[in-house]
Amino acid sequence: MSQQNSYTTEEIAKILRISKLTVYDLIKKGELPAYRVGRQMRVDESDLEAYKAKAKGEYRQASAVSIPQTGQAQQLTRHEQAGTGRNIIISGQDVSLDLLAGHLEKKDEAYRPLRSYVGSLNSLVAMYTGKADIVSTHLYDGDTNEYNVPYIRRILCGHRFVVINMLSRWAGFYVQAGNPKQIKAWSDFTKPGIRMVNREKGSGARTLIEEQFRLAKIAGSDVIGYEREESNHLAVAGVVARREADVGVGIEKAASLVGVEFVPTVRERYDLVLLKNKDNEQLIQAVLDVLGSRPFQKELEAVGGYDLSQTGKIMYETW
Repeated sequence: MSQQNSYTTEEIAKILRISKLTVYDLIKKGELPAYRVGRQMRVDESDLEAYKAKAKGEYRQASAVSIPQTGQAQQLTRHEQAGTGRNIIISGQDVSLDLLAGHLEKKDEAYRPLRSYVGSLNSLVAMYTGKADIVSTHLYDGDTNEYNVPYIRRILCGHRFVVINMLSRWAGFYVQAGNPKQIKAWSDFTKPGIRMVNREKGSGARTLIEEQFRLAKIAGSDVIGYEREESNHLAVAGVVARREADVGVGIEKAASLVGVEFVPTVRERYDLVLLKNKDNEQLIQAVLDVLGSRPFQKELEAVGGYDLSQTGKIMYETW
């Protein structure tokens, strides 16, 4: 049996010229198949080449087994260093949540963070049913022009909760280099021949699309490609990069990683939600301490593309 080279996450980061955190994000979302050797994650050379080819539009389905990507609830993954304390499920897809999990575990041995990679609406529903402890949301409400709180109040009806800002970031349109179709506004999605790629139901990006379409009186059936769904920002940007669509919606960071042009449309607020009860008093304080710490904020700054001016600020809470 022939052997092939494999790479560590550090080596992958250098080859792709991205941060190690982004490599972990690709692995956890199934974009880059990997396996563990002891305490170290490794990626086979063939899987790296397949990922690079896919991003360039040359990908062909291989026979090798890869990590499944459902766009819905995925298997929970445990933080590398297991503790002996209370399991804390942190639900959401942004890499900042992985950093939060690591800092929480280092700060307080009372917690053992686990991650669930699902969208904003499904995360809130999981919290309502007792299946998540910290959830992230970036849900735009067109009637109030506000992020998150209108949805949280409706879904967590009957619960006491606190909403804490994690960060802000630009959301907008992924378009091909030079924006040849001149897509600058939501109304441009209905131009003849324009093809879009959508996000999965329950994600924050999908909610933004639906609300903006509603406000602009655009029916999904009037937009080519509306039914095509991808499960994360990188996948959407990749579809545009491969010229399988003219426009997609997502965050700025993914555009720079994949190499498509980005048209900013809205500064979205990415908040954390925790229930206010006796069991969570210490957890809420621990989260506030981590968000306000300089080491944590320095790691977020290193990822890039984040506005931390309100990080750690309580945006809303019930009494």
